[in-house]
Amino acid sequence: MPVSRILDLSSRILILACSVAVLATACADPGIYTTPNYATKNGDPRVNRTFRLGVGDKLKITVFGEDNLSSQVEINASGQVALPLIGEVPAKGKMLSELRDTIARRLAEGYLKNPKVNVEVLNFRPIYIHGEVRSGGEFAFKNGLSFRDAIAIAIAGGYTYRAQQGYLLLVREGGQEERLPLPSDLPVLPGDNIRIPERFF
Repeated sequence: MPVSRILDLSSRILILACSVAVLATACADPGIYTTPNYATKNGDPRVNRTFRLGVGDKLKITVFGEDNLSSQVEINASGQVALPLIGEVPAKGKMLSELRDTIARRLAEGYLKNPKVNVEVLNFRPIYIHGEVRSGGEFAFKNGLSFRDAIAIAIAGGYTYRAQQGYLLLVREGGQEERLPLPSDLPVLPGDNIRIPERFF
């Protein structure tokens, strides 16, 4: 094939590729809430898929290019986060992406043009383990915990000799107490209230 024809074909391919790229860009949603959501710092993906914010979660909120509007905040007892300019924003019960979008929308209402926002969890709210364990109480949440292994119980000192080890009673925030057979692949989530019942001899 002559060199001129090869060059002509290459030029056409290049033009076509550029046209597709431009069209894709034009068709993309130009909304103001397209910032990637980095979810949790070194987060467990199982938690990230199901995680909803609650009282006591500490967040890092970044408004890109606006250092004075970026902050580290904790969700207060009323389920809100207090932010510069826009004041209190409801956070409890929201997914990270939902809170991110709410903050961006509020900033866009008379404060910033096309704000780019990211929300990241720095510290999760604790979990609670009580009942027939040796050292029940409040414990820092750690990524990677599930009810398949004994780690979730071990952090509370392990079972007592009276413990029912075939199931536990679990309350997730906003839910009812449910019986969970053990072992289970269900991940432990921030705010979980875990009770180990007494077995009947």
